[in-house]
This record gives sequence, C-alpha cells and structure tokens, in this order.
Amino acid sequence: MEAFEVLKVLNNNVLIASSPKFNEVVLIGKGIGFNRKKGHSISNKEAEKLYVLKGEVEQEQYKKLLPYIDEATLSVIISAIDLIRRRTEAFLGEHIHVALTDHILFAINRLMKGLEIKNPFITETKVLYPFEYGIAQEVVELINDTTNIQLPEGEIGFIALHIHSAVTNKDLSEINQYSGLIAKLIDTIEDQFGIKINKDEINYMRLVRHLRYTIERVLNGEKVKEPEKISSFLKHEYPLCYNLAWKLIKIMQQTLKKPVFDAEAVYLTMHLQRIQNKIK
Repeated sequence: MEAFEVLKVLNNNVLIASSPKFNEVVLIGKGIGFNRKKGHSISNKEAEKLYVLKGEVEQEQYKKLLPYIDEATLSVIISAIDLIRRRTEAFLGEHIHVALTDHILFAINRLMKGLEIKNPFITETKVLYPFEYGIAQEVVELINDTTNIQLPEGEIGFIALHIHSAVTNKDLSEINQYSGLIAKLIDTIEDQFGIKINKDEINYMRLVRHLRYTIERVLNGEKVKEPEKISSFLKHEYPLCYNLAWKLIKIMQQTLKKPVFDAEAVYLTMHLQRIQNKIK
C-alpha cells in the first residue's frame, strides 16, 4: 500500500487523504487523525492498519454520518469492524463501514429513546448463518462492554446479516429477501399442518437449512438428480406433504422469478414428512 498525504482531518478517527495511486480517499482508523495536519504523510506501515474508502458513493455516505456520531462510539464501531475482519479472515466490502456504522448508530439512538425493534428472523438467521452469528455475538458484547448502551439479542441477528453481506459481497436487501421468503414458506407449512413449529427442534433447523440451499440452487440454476422411484413412492404414500412441497415450490418460483426443478419436491417432501411425524 502506498503512502498517503493528509488533505483534511475530520476527527480523531477519520481523515481525507490522497496518494499517487488514488485520488481522494477516506482513511478510517483508531486515532489516525490525532495530531495530524494538512500535508502530513502516513507511512506504509501505518496505512496497513487503516481502512481505505476509495468509492465515491461510500465516501460521501460515510462523511454524512460523521456529524451524528460521537468519537467514542465511532471508535468502538471501528474496533467492531476490525474484529469482524480478523474473525472472518476475509476482505470486507467498503460498504460495511457505511452500513454497519449507520445500523449501530440507528440502534443506539432507538434504545436511548426507549424504542426497540424486534427481530422476526433471529432464529432463522442463527440457523442459516451460524458463523456470522457467532461473530455478531462478539460484536454486541464488545459494544455493550465498552459503552453505556446494552444492545438487545435481536441486534445480533441484524449484525450477522451485515457481516454475511460484507463477506459474500451480496446486497443486504437480497439477503433479507431470502429471510423473508423462508419465513413465508414456514408460515405456509404451519398453516397447512395447523401447528406452530418448535423453532428449537433439530428438524426445524434442518428444514430452514434445506430451504436456504434450495433457494441458492434455484438462483444458481443448479439441478439436483431426481430419484424417480422415491418420487413415485412419496407421491402416493404422503400426498399431503408432496402437495405442500409443490405449493412451497410455486411460492419460490413467484418470489425468485426462476424455475424450480421437479426433484426439489422430493427432498422437500422428506423434510415435511419428518415434521408431520413429529406432530402426530
């Protein structure tokens, strides 16, 4: 990484700089702006500890957030993002600085006003993204231990989705769509069976994971092999589960705007049968 020249110090943790390789960039790092003046250079060694926002959109969005966030909170968020980077051992998309800073700032402001947004997908998020969920738990603990704010458990789920978005470079709205689709499919199953599924059950966790992988296969156009003999057996032996599987497939097709291969009905029927057995 090349050395940077300071153009403007925004606060102790953020400054605007330039380098021969880039035009204007935003540098983020704990204490990076302390005692810096215009024209000062930042060496390669120091630069390795920084986050560099090169994208113009991210730069502008980040600069707009700064007046609304105190330096202590910003410092904690920078530490949280550094924790995410170390735990994932992955290159994080620039947008996480904007998205996660904005989300945590919004969450803190809500709590200070006595408001808390419930997370309807926390169980599903924990099942779908256990690795990211574990890191998000550490992030919430870090924030709660170093500020006078106590983020609730629901925030772990929200932050886990931000981490998944940054690691996979998928848009958060796309990830939320999958969570919403899975919730809709679960609601349909509960309505059909006339039950409330116990979300702590292993069969529920298997079903949610299966639905996630089905969605990913549909989006990627991956075809699974159809076991014809099993298909015929399930169709006649478990007609309720088989018909429900096709109902779920139609919901997926309408939401994802992509075809779902027939073989998916076989595997869905087997998962549904496990759940139906449990409630008999």
